Amino acid sequence: MSFINYALREINCKIVYYGPGLCGKTTNLQYIYQKTAPDARGKMISLATETERTLFFDFLPLSLGEIRGFKTRFHLYTVPGQVFYDASRKLILKGVDGVVFVADSQEERIDANIESLENLRINLTEQGYDLDKLPYVIQYNKRDLPDIMFVEELRRELNPTDVPEFAACATTGEGVFETLKAVARLILIDLKKGK
Repeated sequence: MSFINYALREINCKIVYYGPGLCGKTTNLQYIYQKTAPDARGKMISLATETERTLFFDFLPLSLGEIRGFKTRFHLYTVPGQVFYDASRKLILKGVDGVVFVADSQEERIDANIESLENLRINLTEQGYDLDKLPYVIQYNKRDLPDIMFVEELRRELNPTDVPEFAACATTGEGVFETLKAVARLILIDLKKGK
């Protein structure tokens, strides 16, 4: 849940990028970080693990908009993709305000996508959240690779509730900021409702 810092007049919101291993969560955050003006971003912090090529988590505050005279700062996190990091994933989900599920568009990764999405639902439920009631978007990443599924097929498998979805290529930045803006907009709508 968002944290209000009255001294700085800031509302701090947490966005978690979730998905299977090597789907592009870290690449999304690295692209956002590189393309954001230095004065609008905080320091990126990463914890590398021995067995995973991706970062353990990224921390990136971005200032986007104001609500009732308060600046809104978004903290972006990734979770480790591999299943054996489940305790870390649960910890990173604590206090989440919005979720970006990053799906790997490659055909051979559909089972990993489905498993990761189910794991997200379970982990949120254990913490008292309902994915269907959280600001939540899906990104179909790696659209530049061969042997990818059609967006319609991915939608059928991964998006039965028809949340906002974006085709993307995180390495080139296609769809990256659109995904971030969509989840940020949903969070701001929730905040304005007073949730």
